[in-house]
Amino acid sequence: MTQPTSLLRTGSLPPASSAGVLPSVAHGVVPDAGAATTGVLALFDDWVRRTPHAPAVADGDRTWTYQELDAAAGRVAAGLRDRVGAGDLVGVCLDRSAALVVTAVALARIGAVYLPLGPRPGARRVEAVTEDLDVACLIGDPALLPPRHREAEHLALPLPDRGVNASGPVVAAFATARPGALRAPGGAFYAVLTSGSTGRPKALAVAEPALAALLDWYRAETGLAPGDRQSLLIGVAFDPHLMELWAGLTSGAALVPAPDDVRWDTGVLTSWWRDAAISVTVAATPLVEPLLEQPWPQDLTLRHLIVGGDRMRRRPGPDVTAAVHNAYGPAEATVVTTTHVMRASDTDADSVDAPPIGLPRPGVTVVVTGADGLPVNRGEEGELRIGGAALALGYLDPELTARRFTAPAPGLGLPGVDRLYRTGDRVRMRPDGVLEFLGRLDDQVKISGVRIEPAEVEAALEQDPAVVRAVVTAQRAAGGPARLVAHIRLAQGATASADALLAAVRDWLPEQAVPSAVRFTDAFPLDANGKVDRAELTRLADEADGAGGACGADDATDGDGAATAAPSSYGERLVLGTVRELLARPGTTLADNFTRAGGTSIVAARLLAAIQRESGVRLRAPELLRQPDLRAIAALVDSRRTAGTRETGA
Repeated sequence: MTQPTSLLRTGSLPPASSAGVLPSVAHGVVPDAGAATTGVLALFDDWVRRTPHAPAVADGDRTWTYQELDAAAGRVAAGLRDRVGAGDLVGVCLDRSAALVVTAVALARIGAVYLPLGPRPGARRVEAVTEDLDVACLIGDPALLPPRHREAEHLALPLPDRGVNASGPVVAAFATARPGALRAPGGAFYAVLTSGSTGRPKALAVAEPALAALLDWYRAETGLAPGDRQSLLIGVAFDPHLMELWAGLTSGAALVPAPDDVRWDTGVLTSWWRDAAISVTVAATPLVEPLLEQPWPQDLTLRHLIVGGDRMRRRPGPDVTAAVHNAYGPAEATVVTTTHVMRASDTDADSVDAPPIGLPRPGVTVVVTGADGLPVNRGEEGELRIGGAALALGYLDPELTARRFTAPAPGLGLPGVDRLYRTGDRVRMRPDGVLEFLGRLDDQVKISGVRIEPAEVEAALEQDPAVVRAVVTAQRAAGGPARLVAHIRLAQGATASADALLAAVRDWLPEQAVPSAVRFTDAFPLDANGKVDRAELTRLADEADGAGGACGADDATDGDGAATAAPSSYGERLVLGTVRELLARPGTTLADNFTRAGGTSIVAARLLAAIQRESGVRLRAPELLRQPDLRAIAALVDSRRTAGTRETGA
């Protein structure tokens, strides 16, 4: 679908800040007043009336029509209505499935606030959330709920129990809220958790009109319509999940939940796109970039690929048949704020420069400012601030909302914009109004597409009584993925292992926030102001890695020096060299376990792609994860490669 130029046209601009220079302000075109945004639930109801027998969810071998989905949601809503009311927060602990979609519609019917937590949220993380927030109930498999909710009053829910990610019986678990717990502000449609510096996640509330405006843009941009199939691929606790779920339901298309293993293996992902006949998909940047390094499958139905969550460094090659949208947007601005669309036919398709994050979507204002809140000149660096229809209601903590959502600086002159969200992102606006992303202004980092506050990770580590102080830094090799390293000072006489510390913090943190390495230290380097010198810690860690020092969870050794033995086979050289490069850990050995060394789902996808590209051997993610160490993975590569050579007679 050709992108309408009116959607990304730059609107009127305030007076130039210096002769001949435009200030860094751009407005997405606001739709005509006659084309008022229709509510999210109203659009779904319209499709139930117009196409009751059209597929709404195609989950494994079972398809639910719009009529069936609506009826199932009605039954769930009826069961909850006596206990859950409008404005109540409901934590949803389900995976991508028909059950999840039915739950989302049922909560919208009641007017409850949908709070997606994912199928296996850390027990301590959920406990912290339910202590801080007035959560009416948690919905999920009772066996996977945290202890307080496993032992609470349960209400069985009549949810679909079939599909690729189906769970066991699902209940609503009711536990008493703590006095003074925060409620969602009036008008909230959903809430999501973002990283917090206190060690406890921050909850953010978004109103239905903000989501509806996003979906209006999405449908116009992708042409999503009846007969299309929209993937349900994003992790449930990640805010783009709301966009893909409701995009399908408000367009008359079918939602297709993705099996979990597609997040690990790019070959499986593209095969699933093909077999499921996916028309439009949303995916995290670290998962997509390896695909752009390989030949693009030419038999896909896929028309639009919306990519976001991390800085994109690659452009689609000339063989890519889908339009690739580099999307940028914090959760505080309702998933997507700006986009840049790339097609194989673009004149700059062969550029080696990182693609920009583009222009604002309709109804959104973006301003690049200096420390005084006033716009800098185009071409200069500054902080990105966002206003307009995209903004969330704010955090459930009013004081935090007041700090981050502020009034425009006096004299800025933005008609109709009364709030700006300070992103903390460093950007530059080109003369044509297009934004280029340059990095963060603060300590937040992106790991596998998720914003992480190092202070939150530090607070989780310091829950262990053996830990006096934890400092978390981000390391990134040139052009490589960022990874978190935890620097730990233990209490006098205390002992702790890296494995035990990392296992404990998994109860507090999402997967992306768990450090890939732990270093123990007797003292932290200090800067001239007496603060921990994080730059020096990072330098020391890089230096130790270069010298082959320990950087992961406790280094493994088989007792006879095998941990440091040089690779002796093709598979060992390939696997060890690739893992060292992907993790930016030159000290990794063949005796290291992949996940203990810092391997994540994104790194696994890159490793599997590299093995297939270099050796022709295709391993599956479960095979990789079952192996005790890298040597065993290498042995699989060698044996499959040898078997393949025999079969071909080479």
